[in-house]
Amino acid sequence: MPAGDLVEWLDGHGGPGFVWYVKRLSGNDTLANESHQAGPYIPREFLFRIFPGLARQEIKNPDVLFDLYVDSHADHRQVRAIWYNNKFHGNPKGGRNETRLTNFGGAASALLDPESTGALTVFAFRTTDPPAIAECHVWVCRHETEEDLVEDRIGPVEPGKWLIWPPQQGSLFPAATASVRTSCWLQPAEMPAAWLAKFPSGAEIIRKAVELRDDSSLDPDRRLMRRRECEFEIFRSVEQAIELPFITAGFADVDSFIARAQTILQRRKARSGHSLELHAREIFVEERLVEGTHFSHQPESDPGKKPDFLFPSAAAYHDPGFPSERLRMLAVKTTCRDRWRQILNEADRIPSKHLLTLQEGVSETQFAEMTRAGVQLVVPLGLTDKFPKSVQPHLQTLESFIGDVRLLPLA
Repeated sequence: MPAGDLVEWLDGHGGPGFVWYVKRLSGNDTLANESHQAGPYIPREFLFRIFPGLARQEIKNPDVLFDLYVDSHADHRQVRAIWYNNKFHGNPKGGRNETRLTNFGGAASALLDPESTGALTVFAFRTTDPPAIAECHVWVCRHETEEDLVEDRIGPVEPGKWLIWPPQQGSLFPAATASVRTSCWLQPAEMPAAWLAKFPSGAEIIRKAVELRDDSSLDPDRRLMRRRECEFEIFRSVEQAIELPFITAGFADVDSFIARAQTILQRRKARSGHSLELHAREIFVEERLVEGTHFSHQPESDPGKKPDFLFPSAAAYHDPGFPSERLRMLAVKTTCRDRWRQILNEADRIPSKHLLTLQEGVSETQFAEMTRAGVQLVVPLGLTDKFPKSVQPHLQTLESFIGDVRLLPLA
């Protein structure tokens, strides 16, 4: 079906008789991580209502065959809905208890193509009454324009989340409806009580941001940018919950007002100074870099000098027998226009300094000065187009940097 027919497809498969399951394909859904379980995950509660024949716990791994049409890519297959229920058949602790769709024929299917990882996908199931074997029509969005068309109808769909549309299906789908959180702003009732008594640490807020924005299917660059935005929303919501009562109550004198304002400003500065560094550490761990083995965070490289990160480890750095050309240093600074020079004296054994920054561009002259000083900028992919075109080819993405340090010999 031509791309221009998406609007017609949405109209034709969005009326009575259809129910949508919408998600962004993860690496486990596609073949991106070479999982032997490849095939779209769909919650049991939903599939049991579409295919009542699956809900048979007494049978090991019950399945149902049905016709599935990937209309976005002109592909028709008879696929298999299966309930992996080993948990109820001799393996109560380690057994599986999940439903998936399989039999797509490998990467030839748009639903398993690694390039589809992260793609917004609509599964439109044709429902029957009484329930019988249903057919399914699928649209795998191929670019942002198509995703915008879908989300204009149903709202944003975050990675790692899913929703059912229409959201209210009466008695047919009462348990399958899922709300999709589109904001990281927390109401006071959503915050741990301890946060309202004492402002949470940066690490605590980032852990909450990771919870709300798992984004494990995204590359490190997009994951970093989305999470940092989320973390800032959380920070501001906690700030308002704690500080607004003081502000609305008023102050007895000017000095009290100034003291409170200074507390707020200092907290904001502290957050700005350490947020990016903590996000980077979290992503390194998620990318299977082991702290103490593949990287060291805030180690002392030389007397009085503490770079943000050393690779592969502080122990390797301090080992005079470890070749210096196999060492890496990463400094983290949200802005670098005037601060990049601060890193030149960190980690004396490493002449080339990597610097992760969120600054949206530098001048060609400044970049040339950085290059002469041995500074390699690491810039999240979404920001690289903010730099001069002559500079862009010389920038390194966070994903590329992680790939390089992953290959460093440990001995």
